Amino acid sequence: MAVWQALELVAKQPETPTAATLRFAPDRWPGHRAGQHVDVRLTADDGYQAQRSYSIASAPEDGALALTVERLDDGEVSPYLVDDMALGDALELRGPIGGWFVWDVADGGPLLLVGGGSGVVPLMAMLRHRRAAGAAVPARLLLSARTVQDILYADELHALGAGDDGPEVTITLTRGAPPGWSGYDRRVDQELLAAVAWPPPQRPRVYVCGPTAFVEEVAADLVALGHDPGLVKTERFGPTGGG
Repeated sequence: MAVWQALELVAKQPETPTAATLRFAPDRWPGHRAGQHVDVRLTADDGYQAQRSYSIASAPEDGALALTVERLDDGEVSPYLVDDMALGDALELRGPIGGWFVWDVADGGPLLLVGGGSGVVPLMAMLRHRRAAGAAVPARLLLSARTVQDILYADELHALGAGDDGPEVTITLTRGAPPGWSGYDRRVDQELLAAVAWPPPQRPRVYVCGPTAFVEEVAADLVALGHDPGLVKTERFGPTGGG
């Protein structure tokens, strides 16, 4: 059982107007697998505690532990992490947690990743692991975001997709596209999935992460398209799941 440990923030990087990546350097860290998460606990001066789970954004090969957090305006934890936590401030962390929604290079592919909003975080850990391991496993990412400003890791995703043996990256915007936008501007549905995913009889390993309704609809559409339900792994979060 993972134990709680106090960690100081060693780096912080804004990702979008409402999200930031926080980096920690644990002394006692058993290592993690791409796709796992951690529990974070904050304690107020009066002793009140709030706890939330966040996906790990960094690759297992990374020397530090990175979490990307999206601020929820009514949240108890995310506003502090995104807006107020400063270098040297500490929190309690427990992990890594989870063994189902994980991918290792040794698992092979093809690898199909479908993310809704901040659901891209554990999928990014998988792509970073793929890159760090120097693997050429065929990979495709379909990311749904509200607007261009809401795309997490936009520059890194562009660089990954442009590189040799890089993943194929497809982004769709659900609340309007700016002039000159070359991606999709629609919700993820069966037609869009059919355009992006490898068609059966190919059997990609599929990982879907995002809000509950998004994940359930995408998983059902993929199965309807003929994908093996046993190869479609899902991770979801509700309206208050990262607050």
